[in-house]
Amino acid sequence: MSLSIDDVQRIAKLARIRVNEAEAAGYQTQLNGIFGLIEAMQAVDTTGVEPMSHAQDLSQRLRADAVTEPDRRQAFQAVAPQTEDGLYLVPKVIE
Repeated sequence: MSLSIDDVQRIAKLARIRVNEAEAAGYQTQLNGIFGLIEAMQAVDTTGVEPMSHAQDLSQRLRADAVTEPDRRQAFQAVAPQTEDGLYLVPKVIE
């Protein structure tokens, strides 16, 4: 698939981007290069290749899931205008 100058200008108009003729020609070249790369990648036979999340098989170091901050809910609710059963009460905004 290759784009014409008219295609590039139409895309720019839809994206609300002002593009002059010289810029459109440059973008046409770049976009056609990208589409060419996509076509080349789609032509590769990938049968039997398992999908992977990263190009390198790395294991991620994980930290222990532990609480590091004290529970300060009572202190925060002490300064709230209205609370009930551990919840903040706010005025109704939708009728």
